[in-house]
Amino acid sequence: MVRFYDAKDKAELEKVEKLLKAGGIEYFLVPGNPPGIAAAQIDVAEEDLPKAEELLRQAAMGRSR
Repeated sequence: MVRFYDAKDKAELEKVEKLLKAGGIEYFLVPGNPPGIAAAQIDVAEEDLPKAEELLRQAAMGRSR
């Protein structure tokens, strides 16, 4: 597993989780560091990293239009 995303809050975490689920990408949540400050770190399998990054990029482009 490799670090993919550090969510700043619960809402951001839920958005990224939704994208990954829709893209069929398995992920693992690591509690934020320090606990209670950051929502969580999202890790994905190394082979899924390019697809996960592309999903995030597409979502960001959709918001900027």
